[in-house]
Amino acid sequence: MGRGRSFADRRRWRSSHALLAIPLALIVVITVVDMLLPQDIHLGPLLVIAPAITASFAGPRLTGMIGALAVVAQACIGWHFGENFSRNVVVQVVALALLSCLIVFFCVVRERREGELAQVRSVAEAAQHVLLWPIPDRIGPLRTACLYLAAEDEAEIGGDLYAATRTADGARVMIGDVRGKGLAAIGEAALLLGAFREAAHQHTSLPALADALDQSVERYQSEFSEPEGEVGERFVTALLLEIPDDGHITRMTTCGHPAPLLLSPGHSVTVPSLHPAPPLGLGVPVRGDHTLDVFTFEVGDTLVLYTDGVIEARDHAGVFYPFAERAAQWTDCDPKTLLHHIRRDLLAHAGGRLGDDAALIAIHRAPPHHMFRHGS
Repeated sequence: MGRGRSFADRRRWRSSHALLAIPLALIVVITVVDMLLPQDIHLGPLLVIAPAITASFAGPRLTGMIGALAVVAQACIGWHFGENFSRNVVVQVVALALLSCLIVFFCVVRERREGELAQVRSVAEAAQHVLLWPIPDRIGPLRTACLYLAAEDEAEIGGDLYAATRTADGARVMIGDVRGKGLAAIGEAALLLGAFREAAHQHTSLPALADALDQSVERYQSEFSEPEGEVGERFVTALLLEIPDDGHITRMTTCGHPAPLLLSPGHSVTVPSLHPAPPLGLGVPVRGDHTLDVFTFEVGDTLVLYTDGVIEARDHAGVFYPFAERAAQWTDCDPKTLLHHIRRDLLAHAGGRLGDDAALIAIHRAPPHHMFRHGS
């Protein structure tokens, strides 16, 4: 990460120095033209454009240097006309110097703000790596990929979550969505992720695992006070998946979460039927009432798990994103390419910005010696 930032900093430094030709050329052109024009036409005040332009791509030091050159150019114009000590020239020079200092001041403020944003970004990246461990590209016979799109500016993670773990005879996967945003949602997401990673190896069935996660969320909510205005509105939707290594049967339990898409070769998309239980943390008595749904996950198929930030994304006309219809275009793609297409298409539909966080997991049961199509 350090080398990447250093390289980016070098590129930014080189580009800013290359752009210096623009304000320098402006100073030269304005000065020369002003000297060639009649004495009653004054272009010197336009020199303030040079430091103003420099501030858009450079820091306070370079901006100050360009401002100083502009002040010198203004003085040279006055000297050229023999008015270097006239009151009008002095006023123009002082005014240009003050405006340049003001521009430099705003550059300093902007740099401090950018530093604060960079620090926030680095903390968010660290939180994402700690909470959302990357799902391995391979889990037994499965090929996987994951994607997280945060809705808030400068955020890397919010209330959406996912996790996967290898068991003795297969894999267990969870995707969930904490109601709400901000630090409270991140805290609840962290709790649920930790509980899943531990409980996934202790309970033999998905309904029992769902019960354990529900108890963990309720304990967390009882120990931490709810934000003002959100009393009784805190809960987590979650989908639990169990994919054995052998056979074609996949088991699933949902707690208020939407069903995944099942993509099959030939642009076929189906939605497995679900018997959802209430979301986690509602405090409703659902112990033992979580249903185990079973469906067929054949070799060559791809499962796409997602949060409601995907299907609730709207375009400028308020139309929801037609997820199943769009995903049908890429049923023959590998998981990473599939999520790449979905990400690009989803952001294009939403105008480049989502209204809610979105998380996706693509899981492919690959046949032996199968070659994916990487195209669209």
